[in-house]
Amino acid sequence: MKIETKCIQSGYTPKNGEPRVLPIYQSTTWKYSSTEQMGRLFDLEESGYFYTRLANPTNDAVAAKIADLEGGVAGMLTSSGQAACFYSIFNICQAGDHFVCSSTVYGGTFNLFGVTMKKMGIEVTFVDPNASEEELSAAFKDNTKAMFGETIANPALVVLDIEKWAKVAHAHQVPLIIDNTFATPINCRPFEWGADIVVHSTTKYMDGHATSVGGAIIDSGNFDWEASGKFPCLTTPDASYHGITYTQKFGKAAYITKATAQVMRDLGSIPSPQNAFLLNLGLETLALRVRQHCKNAMAVAEFLSHHEKISWVNYCSLPGDKYYDLAQKYLPNGSCGVISFGVKGGRSAAVTFMDSLKLAAIVTHVADARTSVLHPASHTHRQLNDEELKAAGVTPDLIRFSVGIEDQEDIIEDIRQALEKI
Repeated sequence: MKIETKCIQSGYTPKNGEPRVLPIYQSTTWKYSSTEQMGRLFDLEESGYFYTRLANPTNDAVAAKIADLEGGVAGMLTSSGQAACFYSIFNICQAGDHFVCSSTVYGGTFNLFGVTMKKMGIEVTFVDPNASEEELSAAFKDNTKAMFGETIANPALVVLDIEKWAKVAHAHQVPLIIDNTFATPINCRPFEWGADIVVHSTTKYMDGHATSVGGAIIDSGNFDWEASGKFPCLTTPDASYHGITYTQKFGKAAYITKATAQVMRDLGSIPSPQNAFLLNLGLETLALRVRQHCKNAMAVAEFLSHHEKISWVNYCSLPGDKYYDLAQKYLPNGSCGVISFGVKGGRSAAVTFMDSLKLAAIVTHVADARTSVLHPASHTHRQLNDEELKAAGVTPDLIRFSVGIEDQEDIIEDIRQALEKI
Protein backbone atom coordinates (compact mmCIF):
# COMPACT_ATOMS: atom_id res chain seq x y z
CA MET A 1 0.00 0.00 0.00
CA LYS A 2 1.05 3.59 -0.64
CA ILE A 3 1.72 5.69 2.44
CA GLU A 4 -1.53 7.66 2.07
CA THR A 5 -3.45 4.38 2.28
CA LYS A 6 -1.39 3.16 5.22
CA CYS A 7 -2.35 6.30 7.15
CA ILE A 8 -5.96 5.10 6.94
CA GLN A 9 -5.77 1.32 6.81
CA SER A 10 -2.71 0.15 8.77
CA GLY A 11 -2.74 -1.10 12.35
CA TYR A 12 -6.35 -2.17 12.71
CA THR A 13 -8.39 -4.54 10.51
CA PRO A 14 -11.87 -5.28 11.87
CA LYS A 15 -13.34 -8.73 11.49
CA ASN A 16 -16.96 -9.54 10.72
CA GLY A 17 -19.27 -7.74 13.11
CA GLU A 18 -16.47 -5.72 14.77
CA PRO A 19 -16.33 -1.89 14.96
CA ARG A 20 -15.20 -0.24 11.73
CA VAL A 21 -13.33 2.43 13.73
CA LEU A 22 -10.56 1.48 16.14
CA PRO A 23 -12.21 1.03 19.58
CA ILE A 24 -10.96 2.66 22.77
CA TYR A 25 -10.09 -0.16 25.16
CA GLN A 26 -10.40 1.99 28.26
CA SER A 27 -9.58 -0.78 30.71
CA THR A 28 -6.63 -1.39 32.98
CA THR A 29 -7.03 -5.19 33.08
CA TRP A 30 -8.22 -8.27 31.17
CA LYS A 31 -10.01 -11.26 32.65
CA TYR A 32 -8.80 -14.87 32.36
CA SER A 33 -10.38 -18.02 33.72
CA SER A 34 -7.10 -19.89 34.13
CA THR A 35 -4.32 -19.12 36.60
CA GLU A 36 -1.97 -21.07 34.36
CA GLN A 37 -2.71 -18.91 31.32
CA MET A 38 -2.18 -15.73 33.31
CA GLY A 39 1.17 -17.12 34.41
CA ARG A 40 2.18 -17.78 30.81
CA LEU A 41 1.34 -14.19 29.93
CA PHE A 42 3.53 -12.87 32.73
CA ASP A 43 6.39 -15.12 31.60
CA LEU A 44 6.13 -13.92 27.96
CA GLU A 45 5.40 -17.50 26.96
CA GLU A 46 2.07 -16.46 25.44
CA SER A 47 0.94 -13.23 23.80
CA GLY A 48 -2.13 -11.41 25.04
CA TYR A 49 -3.38 -8.53 27.13
CA PHE A 50 -3.56 -8.49 30.89
CA TYR A 51 -2.50 -5.03 32.09
CA THR A 52 -2.50 -1.76 30.13
CA ARG A 53 0.87 -0.63 31.54
CA LEU A 54 2.41 -3.42 29.47
CA ALA A 55 0.08 -3.51 26.47
CA ASN A 56 -3.32 -2.27 25.32
CA PRO A 57 -5.12 -3.10 22.05
CA THR A 58 -5.81 0.54 21.17
CA ASN A 59 -2.24 1.58 21.83
CA ASP A 60 -0.82 -1.42 20.00
CA ALA A 61 -2.90 -0.79 16.88
CA VAL A 62 -1.67 2.79 16.65
CA ALA A 63 1.94 1.74 17.28
CA ALA A 64 1.58 -0.84 14.50
CA LYS A 65 0.32 1.85 12.13
CA ILE A 66 3.31 4.11 12.82
CA ALA A 67 5.67 1.15 12.44
CA ASP A 68 4.13 0.41 9.04
CA LEU A 69 4.45 4.07 7.99
CA GLU A 70 8.15 4.03 8.93
CA GLY A 71 8.82 0.58 7.46
CA GLY A 72 9.70 -0.97 10.82
CA VAL A 73 8.97 -4.38 12.32
CA ALA A 74 7.41 -3.20 15.58
CA GLY A 75 6.62 -0.12 17.63
CA MET A 76 5.69 1.09 21.09
CA LEU A 77 3.77 4.18 22.15
CA THR A 78 4.89 6.30 25.11
CA SER A 79 3.23 9.05 27.10
CA SER A 80 5.40 11.77 25.52
CA GLY A 81 8.19 12.38 23.03
CA GLN A 82 10.56 12.89 25.95
CA ALA A 83 9.72 9.41 27.24
CA ALA A 84 10.33 7.96 23.78
CA CYS A 85 13.77 9.58 23.57
CA PHE A 86 14.65 8.40 27.08
CA TYR A 87 13.46 4.83 26.56
CA SER A 88 15.21 4.54 23.19
CA ILE A 89 18.57 5.06 24.91
CA PHE A 90 17.83 3.52 28.31
CA ASN A 91 16.69 0.29 26.66
CA ILE A 92 20.28 -0.42 25.59
CA CYS A 93 22.36 1.71 27.97
CA GLN A 94 23.03 1.45 31.70
CA ALA A 95 25.25 3.21 34.25
CA GLY A 96 28.77 3.35 32.90
CA ASP A 97 27.70 3.50 29.24
CA HIS A 98 28.09 6.34 26.74
CA PHE A 99 26.43 7.53 23.53
CA VAL A 100 27.02 10.19 20.87
CA CYS A 101 24.39 12.81 20.05
CA SER A 102 23.94 15.74 17.67
CA SER A 103 24.45 19.04 19.49
CA THR A 104 21.47 20.68 17.78
CA VAL A 105 18.77 18.38 19.15
CA TYR A 106 15.67 19.84 20.76
CA GLY A 107 16.45 21.62 24.03
CA GLY A 108 14.37 19.24 26.13
CA THR A 109 16.25 16.27 24.67
CA PHE A 110 19.57 18.05 25.21
CA ASN A 111 18.79 18.55 28.89
CA LEU A 112 17.47 14.98 29.30
CA PHE A 113 20.63 13.50 27.82
CA GLY A 114 23.20 15.96 29.15
CA VAL A 115 21.90 16.55 32.68
CA THR A 116 19.29 14.05 33.86
CA MET A 117 20.74 10.89 32.31
CA LYS A 118 24.20 11.93 33.45
CA LYS A 119 22.89 11.64 37.02
CA MET A 120 21.98 8.04 36.15
CA GLY A 121 25.55 7.31 35.11
CA ILE A 122 24.93 7.39 31.35
CA GLU A 123 27.17 9.92 29.63
CA VAL A 124 26.75 11.64 26.28
CA THR A 125 29.12 13.46 23.95
CA PHE A 126 27.45 16.17 21.87
CA VAL A 127 28.93 16.64 18.41
CA ASP A 128 28.44 19.03 15.52
CA PRO A 129 25.86 17.42 13.22
CA ASN A 130 27.92 18.60 10.25
CA ALA A 131 31.12 16.95 11.53
CA SER A 132 33.14 14.72 9.22
CA GLU A 133 33.18 10.94 9.58
CA GLU A 134 36.58 11.21 11.24
CA GLU A 135 35.35 13.80 13.73
CA LEU A 136 32.27 11.72 14.54
CA SER A 137 34.41 8.62 15.07
CA ALA A 138 36.67 10.57 17.42
CA ALA A 139 33.72 11.02 19.80
CA PHE A 140 33.41 7.26 20.32
CA LYS A 141 34.67 5.45 23.39
CA ASP A 142 35.00 1.79 24.29
CA ASN A 143 31.66 2.01 26.14
CA THR A 144 29.71 3.87 23.40
CA LYS A 145 26.38 2.14 22.73
CA ALA A 146 24.46 4.39 20.29
CA MET A 147 24.29 7.50 18.10
CA PHE A 148 21.31 9.87 18.23
CA GLY A 149 20.22 12.70 15.94
CA GLU A 150 17.20 14.47 14.45
CA THR A 151 16.18 14.36 10.79
CA ILE A 152 15.36 18.08 11.06
CA ALA A 153 16.57 19.75 14.24
CA ASN A 154 14.16 21.73 16.43
CA PRO A 155 14.46 24.74 16.27
CA ALA A 156 17.82 25.00 14.45
CA LEU A 157 16.35 23.24 11.35
CA VAL A 158 19.65 21.48 10.66
CA VAL A 159 19.20 18.56 8.24
CA LEU A 160 21.17 15.52 9.37
CA ASP A 161 23.22 13.51 6.88
CA ILE A 162 21.62 10.24 7.99
CA GLU A 163 23.66 8.05 5.66
CA LYS A 164 26.93 9.44 6.99
CA TRP A 165 25.88 9.03 10.60
CA ALA A 166 24.65 5.48 9.96
CA LYS A 167 27.96 4.59 8.33
CA VAL A 168 29.89 5.79 11.38
CA ALA A 169 27.51 4.12 13.84
CA HIS A 170 27.72 0.78 12.07
CA ALA A 171 31.50 0.98 11.75
CA HIS A 172 31.50 1.04 15.56
CA GLN A 173 28.82 -1.68 15.79
CA VAL A 174 26.18 0.48 17.45
CA PRO A 175 22.69 1.52 16.27
CA LEU A 176 21.71 4.92 14.91
CA ILE A 177 18.58 6.36 16.56
CA ILE A 178 16.79 9.14 14.67
CA ASP A 179 14.12 11.52 15.94
CA ASN A 180 11.91 11.90 12.87
CA THR A 181 9.30 14.20 14.46
CA PHE A 182 9.51 17.19 12.12
CA ALA A 183 9.86 15.28 8.85
CA THR A 184 7.39 12.49 9.71
CA PRO A 185 7.44 9.29 7.61
CA ILE A 186 5.50 11.18 4.94
CA ASN A 187 8.62 13.15 3.99
CA CYS A 188 11.46 10.94 5.24
CA ARG A 189 11.83 7.33 6.33
CA PRO A 190 15.22 7.12 8.06
CA PHE A 191 15.35 3.31 7.88
CA GLU A 192 15.78 3.65 4.12
CA TRP A 193 19.00 5.59 4.78
CA GLY A 194 20.52 3.21 7.34
CA ALA A 195 18.97 4.30 10.65
CA ASP A 196 18.08 1.45 13.04
CA ILE A 197 15.55 2.97 15.45
CA VAL A 198 13.19 5.92 14.98
CA VAL A 199 11.49 7.98 17.69
CA HIS A 200 8.70 10.53 17.45
CA SER A 201 7.04 13.14 19.52
CA THR A 202 3.59 12.21 18.25
CA THR A 203 2.39 15.39 19.98
CA LYS A 204 3.44 17.31 16.87
CA TYR A 205 2.40 16.58 13.27
CA MET A 206 1.15 13.05 13.93
CA ASP A 207 -1.51 14.22 16.39
CA GLY A 208 -1.72 17.43 14.41
CA HIS A 209 -4.33 19.23 16.48
CA ALA A 210 -2.59 19.99 19.80
CA THR A 211 -4.86 17.66 21.75
CA SER A 212 -2.66 14.82 23.02
CA VAL A 213 0.91 14.57 24.26
CA GLY A 214 2.57 11.33 23.17
CA GLY A 215 5.59 9.57 21.73
CA ALA A 216 6.58 6.48 19.77
CA ILE A 217 9.61 4.22 19.29
CA ILE A 218 9.88 2.18 16.09
CA ASP A 219 12.44 -0.57 15.48
CA SER A 220 13.64 -1.38 11.96
CA GLY A 221 14.58 -4.91 13.01
CA ASN A 222 17.77 -4.51 10.97
CA PHE A 223 20.43 -4.09 13.65
CA ASP A 224 22.26 -7.32 14.51
CA TRP A 225 22.50 -7.17 18.30
CA GLU A 226 24.16 -10.60 18.50
CA ALA A 227 26.89 -9.80 15.95
CA SER A 228 27.68 -6.48 17.63
CA GLY A 229 28.61 -8.16 20.91
CA LYS A 230 28.00 -4.91 22.81
CA PHE A 231 24.48 -5.52 24.11
CA PRO A 232 24.31 -8.26 26.76
CA CYS A 233 21.01 -6.73 27.89
CA LEU A 234 19.50 -8.20 24.72
CA THR A 235 21.72 -11.21 24.08
CA THR A 236 22.03 -12.76 27.56
CA PRO A 237 19.31 -14.09 29.91
CA ASP A 238 17.05 -11.59 31.68
CA ALA A 239 16.72 -12.69 35.29
CA SER A 240 13.47 -10.74 35.68
CA TYR A 241 11.84 -13.05 33.12
CA HIS A 242 13.21 -16.41 34.23
CA GLY A 243 16.22 -16.24 31.96
CA ILE A 244 14.63 -15.23 28.65
CA THR A 245 17.15 -14.03 26.05
CA TYR A 246 15.37 -11.44 23.91
CA THR A 247 17.31 -11.94 20.68
CA GLN A 248 16.86 -15.70 20.79
CA LYS A 249 13.16 -15.69 21.67
CA PHE A 250 11.92 -12.64 19.75
CA GLY A 251 14.37 -12.24 16.86
CA LYS A 252 13.92 -8.98 14.97
CA ALA A 253 11.44 -7.76 17.61
CA ALA A 254 13.97 -8.18 20.44
CA TYR A 255 14.57 -4.45 21.02
CA ILE A 256 10.89 -3.44 21.17
CA THR A 257 9.93 -6.51 23.21
CA LYS A 258 12.53 -5.61 25.84
CA ALA A 259 11.47 -1.96 25.81
CA THR A 260 7.86 -2.98 26.42
CA ALA A 261 8.25 -5.96 28.73
CA GLN A 262 11.07 -4.58 30.87
CA VAL A 263 11.47 -0.79 30.62
CA MET A 264 7.79 0.09 30.27
CA ARG A 265 6.91 -2.52 32.89
CA ASP A 266 9.15 -0.80 35.41
CA LEU A 267 8.80 2.89 34.47
CA GLY A 268 5.25 2.95 33.10
CA SER A 269 5.21 5.99 30.78
CA ILE A 270 2.21 4.77 28.83
CA PRO A 271 -0.28 6.87 26.88
CA SER A 272 -3.94 6.58 27.76
CA PRO A 273 -6.03 4.59 25.23
CA GLN A 274 -8.09 7.77 24.75
CA ASN A 275 -4.99 9.68 23.67
CA ALA A 276 -3.94 6.83 21.37
CA PHE A 277 -7.41 6.97 19.78
CA LEU A 278 -7.05 10.72 19.15
CA LEU A 279 -3.54 10.16 17.76
CA ASN A 280 -4.98 7.63 15.32
CA LEU A 281 -7.47 10.21 14.06
CA GLY A 282 -4.56 12.55 13.43
CA LEU A 283 -2.60 9.88 11.60
CA GLU A 284 -5.47 9.32 9.19
CA THR A 285 -4.98 12.81 7.73
CA LEU A 286 -1.21 13.04 8.24
CA ALA A 287 -0.28 12.80 4.55
CA LEU A 288 -2.78 15.50 3.58
CA ARG A 289 -1.78 17.86 6.36
CA VAL A 290 1.98 17.49 5.99
CA ARG A 291 1.79 18.42 2.31
CA GLN A 292 -0.29 21.49 3.09
CA HIS A 293 2.09 22.51 5.90
CA CYS A 294 5.03 22.27 3.49
CA LYS A 295 3.23 24.13 0.70
CA ASN A 296 2.29 26.96 3.04
CA ALA A 297 5.72 27.08 4.67
CA MET A 298 7.45 27.39 1.31
CA ALA A 299 5.22 30.33 0.39
CA VAL A 300 5.92 32.00 3.74
CA ALA A 301 9.67 31.37 3.46
CA GLU A 302 9.75 32.90 -0.02
CA PHE A 303 7.80 35.94 1.20
CA LEU A 304 10.10 36.45 4.17
CA SER A 305 13.28 36.00 2.11
CA HIS A 306 12.32 39.03 0.00
CA HIS A 307 11.08 41.30 2.79
CA GLU A 308 13.20 44.31 3.66
CA LYS A 309 12.63 43.93 7.41
CA ILE A 310 13.84 40.32 7.52
CA SER A 311 17.58 39.79 8.01
CA TRP A 312 17.74 36.02 7.42
CA VAL A 313 15.57 32.94 6.87
CA ASN A 314 16.25 29.26 7.66
CA TYR A 315 14.13 26.78 5.70
CA CYS A 316 15.90 23.83 4.15
CA SER A 317 13.49 23.49 1.22
CA LEU A 318 14.26 27.06 0.12
CA PRO A 319 16.88 27.26 -2.66
CA GLY A 320 20.05 28.78 -1.31
CA ASP A 321 19.54 27.48 2.21
CA LYS A 322 22.63 25.95 3.81
CA TYR A 323 20.91 22.55 4.00
CA TYR A 324 19.11 22.69 0.66
CA ASP A 325 21.23 19.97 -0.98
CA LEU A 326 20.78 17.58 1.96
CA ALA A 327 17.07 18.36 1.97
CA GLN A 328 16.84 17.46 -1.70
CA LYS A 329 18.49 14.13 -0.91
CA TYR A 330 16.52 13.13 2.17
CA LEU A 331 13.39 15.31 1.85
CA PRO A 332 12.72 15.79 -1.87
CA ASN A 333 8.96 16.07 -1.40
CA GLY A 334 9.13 18.70 1.34
CA SER A 335 10.62 19.11 4.79
CA CYS A 336 8.23 20.47 7.43
CA GLY A 337 6.13 23.51 8.27
CA VAL A 338 8.58 25.13 10.69
CA ILE A 339 10.66 28.17 9.69
CA SER A 340 13.12 30.22 11.70
CA PHE A 341 13.99 33.78 10.75
CA GLY A 342 15.37 37.02 12.12
CA VAL A 343 13.86 40.49 12.04
CA LYS A 344 15.97 43.59 11.70
CA GLY A 345 16.07 45.48 14.97
CA GLY A 346 16.89 42.58 17.28
CA ARG A 347 14.94 41.49 20.33
CA SER A 348 12.66 44.52 20.61
CA ALA A 349 11.66 44.30 16.95
CA ALA A 350 11.00 40.57 17.29
CA VAL A 351 8.77 41.16 20.30
CA THR A 352 6.86 43.93 18.52
CA PHE A 353 6.36 41.69 15.51
CA MET A 354 5.05 38.79 17.56
CA ASP A 355 2.74 40.91 19.69
CA SER A 356 1.24 42.33 16.49
CA LEU A 357 0.28 38.98 14.99
CA LYS A 358 -3.46 38.29 14.88
CA LEU A 359 -3.84 34.88 13.23
CA ALA A 360 -0.65 33.25 14.53
CA ALA A 361 -0.78 32.38 18.24
CA ILE A 362 2.10 32.78 20.69
CA VAL A 363 2.36 29.30 22.20
CA THR A 364 5.05 26.87 23.34
CA HIS A 365 3.68 24.24 20.99
CA VAL A 366 4.81 23.66 17.42
CA ALA A 367 3.76 21.62 14.38
CA ASP A 368 0.00 21.47 14.52
CA ALA A 369 -2.81 22.63 12.25
CA ARG A 370 -2.78 26.19 13.61
CA THR A 371 -0.04 28.68 12.80
CA SER A 372 1.99 29.41 15.93
CA VAL A 373 5.04 31.42 16.86
CA LEU A 374 7.67 31.50 19.61
CA HIS A 375 10.49 33.90 20.43
CA PRO A 376 13.12 31.77 22.22
CA ALA A 377 15.02 34.78 23.59
CA SER A 378 11.88 35.93 25.39
CA HIS A 379 10.47 32.51 26.25
CA THR A 380 12.41 29.26 26.41
CA HIS A 381 15.78 31.04 26.81
CA ARG A 382 14.66 34.25 28.52
CA GLN A 383 17.03 33.78 31.46
CA LEU A 384 20.03 34.41 29.17
CA ASN A 385 21.43 37.79 28.13
CA ASP A 386 22.14 38.56 24.46
CA GLU A 387 25.74 37.31 24.59
CA GLU A 388 24.71 34.06 26.26
CA LEU A 389 21.97 33.61 23.67
CA LYS A 390 24.48 33.90 20.84
CA ALA A 391 26.73 31.31 22.51
CA ALA A 392 23.73 28.98 22.69
CA GLY A 393 22.97 29.53 19.02
CA VAL A 394 19.79 31.49 19.76
CA THR A 395 20.15 35.02 18.45
CA PRO A 396 17.98 37.77 19.99
CA ASP A 397 16.17 38.24 16.68
CA LEU A 398 15.37 34.54 16.10
CA ILE A 399 11.70 33.71 15.67
CA ARG A 400 10.42 30.14 15.34
CA PHE A 401 7.37 30.18 13.10
CA SER A 402 5.26 27.05 12.76
CA VAL A 403 3.15 27.43 9.62
CA GLY A 404 -0.30 25.88 9.90
CA ILE A 405 -2.73 24.65 7.27
CA GLU A 406 -4.83 27.80 7.03
CA ASP A 407 -4.99 29.60 3.69
CA GLN A 408 -1.44 30.72 2.86
CA GLU A 409 -2.59 34.19 1.80
CA ASP A 410 -4.15 34.74 5.23
CA ILE A 411 -0.95 33.62 6.96
CA ILE A 412 1.21 35.89 4.81
CA GLU A 413 -1.14 38.82 5.30
CA ASP A 414 -0.88 38.37 9.07
CA ILE A 415 2.92 38.43 8.81
CA ARG A 416 2.83 41.46 6.54
CA GLN A 417 0.67 43.56 8.84
CA ALA A 418 2.78 42.59 11.88
CA LEU A 419 6.01 43.56 10.12
CA GLU A 420 4.50 46.96 9.36
CA LYS A 421 4.29 47.58 13.12
CA ILE A 422 8.09 47.43 13.49
